[in-house]
Amino acid sequence: MERAAALLVLARLHAAQAAFYAGEDGAEAALRALLDPAIEWHVPGRNAIAGDYRGVEEVLAYFARRRDHAARSFRMHPGDVLTGDEDRVAVLTDGTATIGGREERWSTVGLYRLAGERVAGCRLLPVDPAAFDRIWA
Repeated sequence: MERAAALLVLARLHAAQAAFYAGEDGAEAALRALLDPAIEWHVPGRNAIAGDYRGVEEVLAYFARRRDHAARSFRMHPGDVLTGDEDRVAVLTDGTATIGGREERWSTVGLYRLAGERVAGCRLLPVDPAAFDRIWA
């Protein structure tokens, strides 16, 4: 996949996620349209959002759990993007949320697998796994 095409898919994904996390009307449908039916999403750690999610319904349920845990305050701040051969993309993303009355910040690398104009997989890698677990406890 060409870099420009990958950047477009990720920009659409992040915009749809932002709308979903904010609770905007129609956001779930827009997000659903960007997810490959066989999507796999992996979140490491020992925390409330960790797990392996397979299929659109499980991934959307994970997104909802993350949104609700952060009381709709969760925001993503995508940064540098690395594109590799074929369908692989890495994105450094900072996150912010107010959880338990405290403003929290963390950074992850998202390793994405794209399938045309859809996201077919993501593996999150927290930069500081212990802090990520504490934040999402």
